[in-house]
Amino acid sequence: MKFPTPLVRGRLIKRYKRFLADVSLDTGELVTATCPNTGSMLGLAVPGAVVWLSVSASPTRKYPHTWELVEANLGRGPVLVGINTSHPNRLVSEAITAGLIPELSGYATLRREVKYGLSSRIDILLEDPQKGLAYVEVKNVHLSRQAGRAEFPDSVTARGVKHLVELSAMAAAGHRAVMLYLIQRDDAEHFALAGDIDPRYAEAFAAARDAGVEAIAYACRLTPQEIAIARAVPLEV
Repeated sequence: MKFPTPLVRGRLIKRYKRFLADVSLDTGELVTATCPNTGSMLGLAVPGAVVWLSVSASPTRKYPHTWELVEANLGRGPVLVGINTSHPNRLVSEAITAGLIPELSGYATLRREVKYGLSSRIDILLEDPQKGLAYVEVKNVHLSRQAGRAEFPDSVTARGVKHLVELSAMAAAGHRAVMLYLIQRDDAEHFALAGDIDPRYAEAFAAARDAGVEAIAYACRLTPQEIAIARAVPLEV
């Protein structure tokens, strides 16, 4: 996924009200950017951090800038981290179509945001006359508290628990159900659950695996020009 316009570089002043961030651009301009992330962004919303923003030309946008990337450093040098949670579904869909996720290849059709379960929408529904249905839920991952170890979630997520329960129901009905953790950082060597942050999510994940829900994780390669799915990452769960 290429960014449609060049990203602009700056330094974070502060993130506030969850959806807003004040940034000092390298040009000296001070701007307020939309923060497309409802999580805690633990370790990433640090004042002074280098950030990258996209810029919209829409005249109706109150805040033309959107926070896309942040530089993080866990002792191995700076690494770009994607914080925009609206990108993963598109990234995964493009990767499946291009055959870059072997576990999800060979399906005839792919649809996004399909209604299922109890008033929910599955991120990706794969359908094939021979293979049947595969329900794929995508979670954005950007938390890392230890070099090489990506974790989810970064805050308590009742919605995430609900998704695991509904995937379990699809598996019980005889369909494939897959939880895909998309890691928007290139320094991940393995993936683990942050059970200390949300014990209920960890419990729901274990129950879902017992019910037949599959889990896979992929890390991204990020630059100020594009984000692309790069490689599979082993699960430490």
